[in-house]
Amino acid sequence: MATYDAIIIGTGQAGPALARRIVDQGKKVAIVERGRFGGTCVNTGCTPTKTLVASAYAAHVARRGAEYGFSAGNVTIDMKRVKARKDYVVGLSNRGVERSLTSLENCRVYEAHARFASPREVAVGDDILSSDQIFINVGGRARVPDIPGLDQIDYLTNSTMMDVDFLPRHLLVLGGSYIGLEFGQMYRRFGSEVTVVEIGPRLVPHEDEDVSSAIADILTKEGIAVRLNANCLRVDKLGGEVVMTIDRDGTSQLHGSHLLIATGRRPNTDDLGLERAGVKLDARGYIIVDDELRTSVPGIWALGDCNGRGAFTHTSWNDFEIVAANLFDGEHRRVSDRIAAYALYIDPPLGRAGMTEADVRKSGRPALSGRLAMEDVSRAFEKGETDGFMKILVDAETKEILGASFLGTSGDEVIHCVLDTMYAKAPYTVLRRAMHIHPTVAEFIPTILDELAPLSELATG
Repeated sequence: MATYDAIIIGTGQAGPALARRIVDQGKKVAIVERGRFGGTCVNTGCTPTKTLVASAYAAHVARRGAEYGFSAGNVTIDMKRVKARKDYVVGLSNRGVERSLTSLENCRVYEAHARFASPREVAVGDDILSSDQIFINVGGRARVPDIPGLDQIDYLTNSTMMDVDFLPRHLLVLGGSYIGLEFGQMYRRFGSEVTVVEIGPRLVPHEDEDVSSAIADILTKEGIAVRLNANCLRVDKLGGEVVMTIDRDGTSQLHGSHLLIATGRRPNTDDLGLERAGVKLDARGYIIVDDELRTSVPGIWALGDCNGRGAFTHTSWNDFEIVAANLFDGEHRRVSDRIAAYALYIDPPLGRAGMTEADVRKSGRPALSGRLAMEDVSRAFEKGETDGFMKILVDAETKEILGASFLGTSGDEVIHCVLDTMYAKAPYTVLRRAMHIHPTVAEFIPTILDELAPLSELATG
């Protein structure tokens, strides 16, 4: 048995940074990785998908050259080169994480599967590791629904999409939310036919109806077929095609060459031996944690996607910050202190912070709202990228900003103007009076805040 001051299971966003902080305390740490260093973000999430999005965006703009006064000729896609570029970018990050850990003094790296043997012991291959502090950072994976016939199909997930070095003739995407829409648009821009199938009445159902509608308009304008209120009954392989039978006010069939399953995520907690440690899970398999990310067992924490308290790289990193600050810096940081914020990386992107309009209406609090179409933003007009709008919600009594949805060019960056103001708990008037640089998208935030109207007077959606 090898004894350490701390054991970290998983090398996603939180794990390596935490290992470095523990070592900085003069302690000895073991970190365990069963697969690829860097976790989801580096290998099958943010890094590769945003690299692919960049390639798709470049091709899209090249095809629109005539609008900008040039011609790029017939734009063709070499998917092997697209994949090679993605692999290069991923490789730098992946190897960087591995190198930083294997060269870290007083850190022992184990490349094997970890399973709890007791609340203080972890079996790693033939070794038993012991520690009074154990940190779980095992991430998640694609959730695959139980659909008749799916086990007979070589379907794709966000992970196996990373191996694609060819252009699917017709990509069927099951799931109309963040992962499905990002892949759907990028492959449409690469040249595939794309059909998105969503069981609900609108795309990205967690967003407001006006956001969902605008996203659907953007995608359909690019030639993506969207099928809403479509329940997938079964899938079959017919010759070289995938046939999806759907119920949409009657049964019909969709034919495609490939199928991408994008129906959500599940945590990698089912093979960790958590029952032997006494760590409690919720009904979906996520590790239950308190506001400081402690599990039901003293001395065991859960960070990142496996705890169900966030599903993003930035929430995983913030989990690390919370745990490290509380353990080593004498602070009292909590998960509940952070403001929900994320982006949808279609083009144009959606930047989101805080409450949606639906959340505000449900709360019953008096609120103000301001909105501006991107076609009225000079920077967007000059770039020829005028799809979308910006919307900000404000508490009518406290004057604090409640939330914002920025669907438009640079929306994923501009949202931070609002987010930072929210963290400062400053009244919206501070941001309204700020002088922003021209020409930018952010310069129109004060304009929006100068033209607020009572939310109760505005139509829902």
